[in-house]
Amino acid sequence: MAKVRFHIASQTELVLDQEARIGDVIDLTDEQNIDTSIINGKIADILDDKLVQAKVEWQAQQEKQAQIELENQLQAQKQSLQEQLNDKSQQIVALETKLTALSQQNEAELQSKLIQKDLDLQETLAKKQAEIVELQAKIDAVKQQSQSELTTTLIKKDAEVQNELATREKVLAELRSQLQLKEQEKQLQLASVKNDYETQLKTANEQVEFYKDFKARQSTKEIGESLEQYAMTEFNKIRPYAFPNAYFEKDNTLSETNSKGDFIFRDYQDDLEFISIMFDMKNEADTTASKHKNTDFFKELDKDRREKKTEYAVLVSMLEADSDLYNTGIVQVPDYDKMYVIRPQFFIQFIGVLRNAALNSVSYKKELEQVKEQNIDITHFESDLTQFKNAFGKNYESASNNFKKAIEEIDKSIARMEAVKRALTTSENQLRLANNKLEDVSVKKLTRGNPTMKAKFDETKRV
Repeated sequence: MAKVRFHIASQTELVLDQEARIGDVIDLTDEQNIDTSIINGKIADILDDKLVQAKVEWQAQQEKQAQIELENQLQAQKQSLQEQLNDKSQQIVALETKLTALSQQNEAELQSKLIQKDLDLQETLAKKQAEIVELQAKIDAVKQQSQSELTTTLIKKDAEVQNELATREKVLAELRSQLQLKEQEKQLQLASVKNDYETQLKTANEQVEFYKDFKARQSTKEIGESLEQYAMTEFNKIRPYAFPNAYFEKDNTLSETNSKGDFIFRDYQDDLEFISIMFDMKNEADTTASKHKNTDFFKELDKDRREKKTEYAVLVSMLEADSDLYNTGIVQVPDYDKMYVIRPQFFIQFIGVLRNAALNSVSYKKELEQVKEQNIDITHFESDLTQFKNAFGKNYESASNNFKKAIEEIDKSIARMEAVKRALTTSENQLRLANNKLEDVSVKKLTRGNPTMKAKFDETKRV
């Protein structure tokens, strides 16, 4: 017995490459070019046909079994319902018999009770009629007594009402008299107020006329200098006892931008400056053609404050004389830091307000100066420490970035190895399935449904 060499010429033809005798063997595993797709297709078709046929048979069997079980259940339910119906019929007959007997018994008892109730009702009606007669007699007696009492009561009430009306009339007369007195007092007060107002108005008009005459007599330079002179005079009046350590002088030093304010106020305690104010005075004649506004001077005043290193900036202004905003008192300028607009009459009071508020911070400023003097070396040390921290931070950041890059490369390598592992595992499974299918191949399965192949193998066997 020998192996016969062969090759597959087509999907339906297997050709022997040498002569063969009875008993020789054709080993299909020796052929490397076998197209297993046809075999696999046939196997799949056979399996699908068998699965479909088995599914149809199983469904038919299940439907038949379900039909039998349903018929059995219906028969059992029908029998049970028939038995229950028979029981109910018997119970209905028994209940009808019992109801008839009870109805006859209740009718007799009801008739007896009705007769008794009729007798009791007649007796009760007789008693009630007697009670009604008795009550009617009592009501008539009470009516007579109440009528007399009511007449007496009405007479008393009428007398009380008359007395009350007389009292109220008297009170009303007194109130009218008081109201007339109040009205007279009100007229007197109104006349007094009117006289006071007219006196004040006359005084105000005289002051306005004086102010206009005063401005008319002055030149433009004199108008501005008069407000400055007013401020200096008012401050010097209280300087000795209110601001003994304060500096308040004209700002005569030009800044780097050739600008200066009008006055600078600085106050000290123990040689420590705790408040500083830059003042700018603005006034103009009523007959000036082009009227200025306070906002025209805010930017310049803020620049002067910063260049002269003062904490506050105050515009003492008589501009916009009809403005309700600036005539209310002290106005804080919203778009500039620590800047205010005041009228001249608030000049001294506002200095006092700012100074008293700043006095609360003197102790903190002293402590701050002491700390600054003590911490000069600490400042240098902190600077050196900051430089060291920055250098160390750069080195640490560089090392950290390199370490992160290395970790990322390792993660990428691990991911690639995992992908290779999954691909190899998938290939191994495919090879295992292919080997299982190849081992399951036989001549009988290959020639099933293929008469040509079957005839070729039979012919080979005969040879």
